[in-house]
Amino acid sequence: MLILLPPSEGKTPPVSGQPLDLGSLTSPALNPTRLRILNALVKVSSGSPKRAMQVLGLGKTLADALATNAALLTQPTARADEIYTGVLYGELGLATLDAPARRRAENQVRITSALFGLVSPADYIPAYRLSGDVTLPRLGSVSGLWRAKLGPVLDDIVGTGLLLDLRSGMYANFYRPAGTLAERTATMRVLHEHRGERKVVSHFNKATKGRIVRALLESGAAPDSVDDLTATMAELGWTVERTGNRLDVVVAEV
Repeated sequence: MLILLPPSEGKTPPVSGQPLDLGSLTSPALNPTRLRILNALVKVSSGSPKRAMQVLGLGKTLADALATNAALLTQPTARADEIYTGVLYGELGLATLDAPARRRAENQVRITSALFGLVSPADYIPAYRLSGDVTLPRLGSVSGLWRAKLGPVLDDIVGTGLLLDLRSGMYANFYRPAGTLAERTATMRVLHEHRGERKVVSHFNKATKGRIVRALLESGAAPDSVDDLTATMAELGWTVERTGNRLDVVVAEV
């Protein structure tokens, strides 16, 4: 099983560490596109601050991100599971998993990135600011740049196994499983049930997904079909209802 996560917009900058080495990242087939986006991001962030903030969709409170982006080639790096923050990653707590579960995460989890395409939790990357809906000068939309590149890489990683796709809508535009992989791809929705009514939740959607991924990694479970995943989650104590390949996780508390 491969678990595909969205990135977090917020990131924790490393205090120290070696600069970025693209050659050390997993999925080296993505490196030419990584380099093109990296160079374009550094260039736009090094130019007119007003134009850069418009291109990157940054508000005034995020102006400091331009300096970080402009220095990406020399910024210190850390493991991706220490860089990404936010609700999902706070509940998932990749860096606090025990050694076996952390090894499983390195093999079974990939994080979608506007800058790097895909990263493993063990990849060393710098903190950066680039959302998945940005259009870079001369290159075009970030999602369009990745759309043709991620398919073959993910097909190779997943093989004949199961893909659990937990990306948000913005990052789902980077790649949509096709063919037989689409049949082996599970998505997930979190519903809050209160007094007989169910509502889709947003903030706690991320928190619940983080808890689920942590539970799966800690359990050592290796479901290889949507049916197996549904059964595994039920065994782990979650209330799950399946509609096609979408799993609805019903929670009473958020």
